[in-house]
Amino acid sequence: MENDYHKIVRSIKDITVGVMHDSVLSDIEIGEVTSANPLAIQLEDKITIYEDSIILTKNTCEWTMEMSVDHVTENRAGGGGDAEFASHNHDYSGRKLYLVHNQLQVGDKVILLRESGGQRYIALDRYYNPNRGCTTK
Repeated sequence: MENDYHKIVRSIKDITVGVMHDSVLSDIEIGEVTSANPLAIQLEDKITIYEDSIILTKNTCEWTMEMSVDHVTENRAGGGGDAEFASHNHDYSGRKLYLVHNQLQVGDKVILLRESGGQRYIALDRYYNPNRGCTTK
């Protein structure tokens, strides 16, 4: 016959197993952008999530970066035939700020990671979308 201690331990184990079975710690989902501004992504199960529940990565948003460059521009001629407009080039070097246009657009298929509890999603990246110039090669 089982004593009270073992009954309590088994009850706790049963409750824990039930809670773990019913909860989703995190999950990967695929969605499609249905609106870019404000951002809305429809999941495969037809639920739509909105930008206040979406965390963007650099792969899914517009952002700036600083790059080092060191090259010469291509020869370019001006106009008017004057000597100061003759074909010439320029040194182009140093640290330059660039804008990276990675923002999500309507129709993009997005790989999402759902946070524990399912309240927010992290938009990790797009996946192959032939309409955005991606290739599988």
